Amino acid sequence: MDAFFANIDWPEIARATRDTLLMLGGSMVLTVLFGIPLGVLLYLSGKGRLAANPVLNSLLSLIVNILRSVPFIILLIVMLPVTVLLVGTSLGVAGAIPPLVVGAAPFYARLVETALREVDKGVVEATQAMGGSTWQIVTRALLPEAMPGIIAGATVTAIALVSYTAMAGVVGAGGLGDLAIRFGYQRFQTDVMVVTVVLLLLLVQILQMLGDRLVASVSHR
Repeated sequence: MDAFFANIDWPEIARATRDTLLMLGGSMVLTVLFGIPLGVLLYLSGKGRLAANPVLNSLLSLIVNILRSVPFIILLIVMLPVTVLLVGTSLGVAGAIPPLVVGAAPFYARLVETALREVDKGVVEATQAMGGSTWQIVTRALLPEAMPGIIAGATVTAIALVSYTAMAGVVGAGGLGDLAIRFGYQRFQTDVMVVTVVLLLLLVQILQMLGDRLVASVSHR
């Protein structure tokens, strides 16, 4: 067993795990902050909705669809100048967060929009009948009722971000993906590859379990 793990530098593994968690945490917070308002706008501006606006809806949908369709590895490279402009570097954890957010926020916004569409129309109509404004309908009816779907969408997005952080290692973002590429792949160190993959799998499982528990705790069904 010791011979199999001969190439493992456990302090380096710990640092890479920390970097992956920092990338995931930072990008997930920003993804939620941008994704929920964007999803709400997509919902409200849709046909037959509270603030129907075909032009705005078409524009937002176009932007979201374009960003969702670009492969993340391409997005990483294309955004290098923008990333440097925003955070001063394209390397490390800080350099990885902007493309991670741009890649994940549109995806999450669509999931938020889908969750809002599944809310019973009767809830919205009841809030309207009581004289609720659009803001009150969104904050007191739509979002609370759609919360299980929004959290489930956040879980799916967080798991997708784990794979994105691994790909970010290609451009020097650090983390477990960087170790897997530099040592596991380029230097043919199988033990490093195995350890990084196992850690990423464990992270995905933990995220899924936490997400499922949160959904169960807020579900009214």
